[in-house]
Amino acid sequence: MAKLVSETYGEALFSLGLEKGLIDSLMDEIQGVQKILNDNPGFSQLMNHPNVGREDKMTVLSNVFEGKISDTLFGFLKVLIHKGRYGAIDSIFTYYTDRYKEYHRIGVAYVRSAVELTDVQKQKIEKRLLETTDYAKMEMHFSVE
Repeated sequence: MAKLVSETYGEALFSLGLEKGLIDSLMDEIQGVQKILNDNPGFSQLMNHPNVGREDKMTVLSNVFEGKISDTLFGFLKVLIHKGRYGAIDSIFTYYTDRYKEYHRIGVAYVRSAVELTDVQKQKIEKRLLETTDYAKMEMHFSVE
C-alpha cells in the first residue's frame, strides 16, 4: 500500500531533523509556521490556488519566510510547492508533531470529568498515567462535561 503524502513528507522532514540534530528547533519552527498559517487563512488559499503559478508561489513563500525560519524548513516548504504538495502541509506538520512526541516519549491524554478537577487531582491523574505507561512526560487535556 502506498504511503500517505503526510507520512512520506513528514517522515522525510523528521529524518532530516534527526540527522542534523534539529528535531527540537524544527518543532518550534513548525508551531510558529502553523500559527502564522492559522492566523492568515488567505495565505494557504493563495498557495493552493490552481491559477497561481509555481514561480509566483515561490516568490510569495520567499517574501514571507526566507530569513525568518531555518534554511532546513524553508527548503522543505520550497520542495512542497515544487512537488505540488503544499495542500498537505497541515497533515505533514501533524505527522511530524506525532513523531516528535513519540521520539521524546510524550503521551497525550484527554480527560473528561463531570466537575472541574482540582490541581491536585489533575496531578494525580498525570502521575498515575506516567507510572502505568512508558511515557516520560504527558500532555494533558482536561475538560468538563
